[in-house]
Amino acid sequence: MLIFWVGFILLVFLLLALDLGVFHRKNRVIKTREAILWTAVWIALALVFNTFIYYAYQNSWLGIEGTAGNIHSGSDAAIKFFTGYVIEKSLSLDNIFVIAMIFAYFRVPAIYQHRVLFWGILGALLMRGIMIGAGVALIEKFTWMIYVFGVFLIITAIKMLIVRHDNLEPEKNILVKIARKLFPVTDGFEGPRFFSRRGNARAVTPLFLVLLIIESTDVLFAVDSIPAIFAITTDPYIIFTSNVFAILGLRSLYFALAAIMDKFRYIKMSLVFVLAYVGVKMILSHIHPIPTMVSLCIISTLLIVGIVASITASNRDTAKLQSPL
Repeated sequence: MLIFWVGFILLVFLLLALDLGVFHRKNRVIKTREAILWTAVWIALALVFNTFIYYAYQNSWLGIEGTAGNIHSGSDAAIKFFTGYVIEKSLSLDNIFVIAMIFAYFRVPAIYQHRVLFWGILGALLMRGIMIGAGVALIEKFTWMIYVFGVFLIITAIKMLIVRHDNLEPEKNILVKIARKLFPVTDGFEGPRFFSRRGNARAVTPLFLVLLIIESTDVLFAVDSIPAIFAITTDPYIIFTSNVFAILGLRSLYFALAAIMDKFRYIKMSLVFVLAYVGVKMILSHIHPIPTMVSLCIISTLLIVGIVASITASNRDTAKLQSPL
């Protein structure tokens, strides 16, 4: 089983190295068309890996079924991977909206945004791995934790419904406070650099503060999204790999949606219902377990309804603006 973990981590590092070292070696503005293409590439890679998941679990390669938990076949493993991927991908949409506000607040030039997101993704991968490992250990030792996670997700859904994300207060961020105490901060951006020098002292640039805020924001969102996937499976390999593939495509998805985020006004409402449903599913897991395929259909329907409602409302608003008085 260790070889699967090592192989996947090496694959991730290879993909990231190709991304930053080959395809995005130079700092430049990512165009919407290019971002959509890269989003499609990351989704395709996730689907290819899902095919590997199917055959690996179906044929019990190297005893991979030994840690499968509630997985019974290759198709079951593939469905759980895909459902976990859809959940993480959909919940990351709310994260994208917040990232856009952070960039706007600090007036981060578009040419440097990809670099910030790249290093933000690396930090997110490390934190997700730690949090997933802790979550699996807790559920294995205390089975009642599944109910705690379920209640937590329902509370999170309610909080998402009533709490606004547009009241950013970066100066109150604990990481920003620590950074300002340890280092002086330059007056403005110094190209794509996170660090600079002020006299004989090392200083940080506003770009580094942006990175810290994005990292801390991702941790907060991970606290919401990671418990959600435990409603689908407790297999750490499927949880981690589905999360990672969703995160890897986060940057391209951000640039693909950056120009049209205001058109998806009802996506947040869909995410509220997704979290609430997953929370209820976790609470009912030992009483009336809901099949993963049913959950996939329900979650997909909730997201589609939110997207269709958003597009319809946006088109209606556009028609009103264009119609003669």
